[in-house]
Amino acid sequence: MNLDNCILAIDQGTTSSRAIVFSRDSEIIAVSQQEFEQHYPNDGWVEHNPEDIWESTLSVCQQALIDAEQKGANVVGIGVTNQRETTLVWDRETGKAIYNAIVWQDRRTAQTCRDLQSAGHLDTLRSKTGLLLDPYFSASKVAWILDNVEGAREKANQGKLAFGTVDSFLIWRLTGGKVHATDVTNASRTNLYNIHTQQWDAQLCELFNVPESVLPEVKECADDYGKALSSLLGQSIPICGVAGDQQAASFGQCCFQPGSIKSTYGTGCFVLLNTGEKAFESQNQLLTTIAYKVNGVTHYALEGSIFIAGAAVQWLRDGIKVISDARETEKLALSLDYDHGVYLVPAFAGMGAPYWEPDVRGSIYGLTRGTTNAHFSRAALESVAFQTADLLTAMAEDGVKPNVLNVDGGMVANNWVCQFLADVLNLDVQRPKVMETTALGAAYLAGLHLGIYKDTDSLVNKIESKFTSDMSNELREKLLSGWQSAIQSTLRFKR
Repeated sequence: MNLDNCILAIDQGTTSSRAIVFSRDSEIIAVSQQEFEQHYPNDGWVEHNPEDIWESTLSVCQQALIDAEQKGANVVGIGVTNQRETTLVWDRETGKAIYNAIVWQDRRTAQTCRDLQSAGHLDTLRSKTGLLLDPYFSASKVAWILDNVEGAREKANQGKLAFGTVDSFLIWRLTGGKVHATDVTNASRTNLYNIHTQQWDAQLCELFNVPESVLPEVKECADDYGKALSSLLGQSIPICGVAGDQQAASFGQCCFQPGSIKSTYGTGCFVLLNTGEKAFESQNQLLTTIAYKVNGVTHYALEGSIFIAGAAVQWLRDGIKVISDARETEKLALSLDYDHGVYLVPAFAGMGAPYWEPDVRGSIYGLTRGTTNAHFSRAALESVAFQTADLLTAMAEDGVKPNVLNVDGGMVANNWVCQFLADVLNLDVQRPKVMETTALGAAYLAGLHLGIYKDTDSLVNKIESKFTSDMSNELREKLLSGWQSAIQSTLRFKR
């Protein structure tokens, strides 16, 4: 194994921070991970303590570097990938956040988004950003912080505050406040960035009442983001690759050709379909977003966003405590027949694509006296496949139908999940050898900037397993019909 020119990939996620050192051959040299606390101060609100984000990230980076160096690895660059849309505002002088990070799942600004839509702003916003008016995106969260923290708006207008998604916050901290920057993929998720002109949009900033003075500089995905301080990591290492987690996963899966598609199953589930250098506008509530920008060339993607995937399993473990470990779900799922009759619609944070209903809440159907923890577990896993089917149906109605689905994320270590996906989607499902494709994508981007990799043609996605459908059309249609009944019932019930 070649231990020269290794990359430290920072993968800052919704429930944990992870650092992985990759060799130039995409082998994992060292890994460190740390979970941190979630905060739910009100119904539909989700927050993180910014210091938890920073301290957990710094800790895992230090540990991964120590482990890698003990094995003889030479780390020459850093790639950063992050939970997207999560919003922080901090003081430029102190570097301290003025409020907790408002997480992408947070619903507190739903009424603001409804008001803007009622005022007729959706078409303008969608034509510029490719997004929808939904509290999922960053702009309304920034405005909420500025309006609800005493003195914040005045400070922002004076140029004393900085806004950023998690990548920007980490880069600011790692460089000692020298760099306030983000990449095009994270910028494209704010509702403030024009994905066609690739500039912050003054009209959108005015619409959301976000002063342009708080915005970071926008760079390419493989670019110069300054150097991490040696006082933090033991050496000064250039930060030279950045992408939001879903785009990074797509890059790690080598989805470089138009029509290539990946689906990541982490806290949520996100399907990205590369549409090449053309921004394709969906007619079925999918998002148009930037997939990546490298060497001046931008690739776009269609995206379907599901807010709850692995988080449903976490709820089984930590919320209602029907399991003690996520790995139990595979055995429990295998203990039931396909037609067991229980459906879970995990709309714990509203519903994303293709429904976009922020006010609905989770529901479960088909309970009997015979319902057990196995039914809850199986229904949670099945909901991920059913939600994916909804996204691929929307893509098919937009005229796009993939032949194979590349999957990654913690949930797809479960063979049952991969097989059920293939069965329900009636589509071949490929699982990569390197499951940490989100971190790998960030490492690939950093390696491209440093010249470790010549171009995207020199990057590879090694396939470990392939799953092929073995379900009858009759059973598939029956299961999907039951799912749609559950969805429609859930949509009718709003708090």
